[in-house]
Amino acid sequence: MSVMIERLEGMVNRYHEINEMMMSPEIVSDSKMLAKLGREQADLVQVVETYTEYKNSVQALEDAKALLMEDDKEIKEMAKMEIEELEPKIEEYLGKLEILLIPKDPNDSHNAIVEIRGAAGGDEGNIFAGDLYRMYSKYAESQGWRIEIIEMDDCEAGGFSLVSFMVKGDGVYGRLKFESGSHRVQRVPKTESQGRIHTSTATVLVTPEIEAEDFDIDMNDLEIETMRASGAGGQHINKTDSAVRIVHKPTGIVVKCQDGRSQHENRATALMTIRSRVYEEHRRKLEEEQGVERRSKIGTGDRAEKIRTYNYPQNRVTDHRIGYNVNQLDRIMEGRMQDLLDALCSADQQAKLAGQQ
Repeated sequence: MSVMIERLEGMVNRYHEINEMMMSPEIVSDSKMLAKLGREQADLVQVVETYTEYKNSVQALEDAKALLMEDDKEIKEMAKMEIEELEPKIEEYLGKLEILLIPKDPNDSHNAIVEIRGAAGGDEGNIFAGDLYRMYSKYAESQGWRIEIIEMDDCEAGGFSLVSFMVKGDGVYGRLKFESGSHRVQRVPKTESQGRIHTSTATVLVTPEIEAEDFDIDMNDLEIETMRASGAGGQHINKTDSAVRIVHKPTGIVVKCQDGRSQHENRATALMTIRSRVYEEHRRKLEEEQGVERRSKIGTGDRAEKIRTYNYPQNRVTDHRIGYNVNQLDRIMEGRMQDLLDALCSADQQAKLAGQQ
């Protein structure tokens, strides 16, 4: 208990320290540092508020116990009632603080880069990739987040062989990070005349947006080339070498960006994207070497890992990692994913809490 209180006091002190730092002229004039401190402060707010309520309740409990020594019967009765009310409340605060003190992924507050690829099933896999993109877009819209396209390869039959996009908002990566993996769909394709159910897949990769100062990438490891943009787009399409393709030679990771208005904009977006992908690969290898079970048993984030099945005939969604089943596929495909994502985050927290005990 004393160790926990010590940690909480340290977090309160850091919270007040950040407050003071953010008012200094040096920090106010440095937008990147201001944003970084703002994210750190936002991560501490709930802990500080809950701990303050806990301390106030503990103090109130001590005051109520002192009133039991009074001679006045009415005061004693009121004190007993207050004690009965405060004791479970304090236990509740302690339970909440235990969860809040679970070590967080420092990237949870970051924006996220999402890449969806049509996989097994040919045209149907690509169509399903388009359905997943629509699902995430609807969910992002419901959260007040903003989506910016990075790369998009349309398919004639519909959907995408590849679509990658940035999702911008508060705590985006922390909400979407468990979406990485293979998503399987079971349904009758529009092209199927016999009405037979087919199984197809699309893969999702979610990485956090990483700032240049947080992860340094050696520019000598990058092969950067420009080319004519192709497909639907602005008036510049096919007229200038505005598209940018970057290869990270040590890992073979490739990023192409053509949806920006200029080569400069596409280059900046491609660099940001490849930094995030290389960072994620670096983190994966590091954790593998250290024998860390990634993401608290919720999943590895590997594209080959089958994480979820979308069964259209039964209107059912099953998340295989946590045994989550719900007959509301139609709602989820409309972006109403809150309960599903809450269940994943809760399972992750419980696994981490069990690991601490």
